[in-house]
Amino acid sequence: MTKQLTPTMKAEAYNALQAGKPAPKENKYHAIKKVVDGITFDSSGEARRYQVLKAMEYAGKISELETQVACPVAVNGKNICIYYADFVYWENGAEVVEDFKSGPTRTPVYRLKKKLVEAIYGIKIRETGRADV
Repeated sequence: MTKQLTPTMKAEAYNALQAGKPAPKENKYHAIKKVVDGITFDSSGEARRYQVLKAMEYAGKISELETQVACPVAVNGKNICIYYADFVYWENGAEVVEDFKSGPTRTPVYRLKKKLVEAIYGIKIRETGRADV
């Protein structure tokens, strides 16, 4: 049985079905990936936050902006997971680790990873959202 075209099917899904390929998966939070400066962001909000931070860096308010910085999480020598910080930069002489979040993306897994990273690395993760872009 073949999948039927529905009125809500997106062009990418239709084209994939026509080519005999599986339809691309949608983001579970309905976020649309966006590319800025050659960097792919998971949502348009995160991309806008990056643009705000780039403007702040250009103005000299922050420095050394990095994206998707990996923080390995290990307890008693056992690797638990890897936490990826959306942004890491320096502000007023202090390193800032920032994560762009919306309500639905503050999952129990994210909250646990955040607590582990804060405890292991002795840092505070700054959460930003739509109000900060």
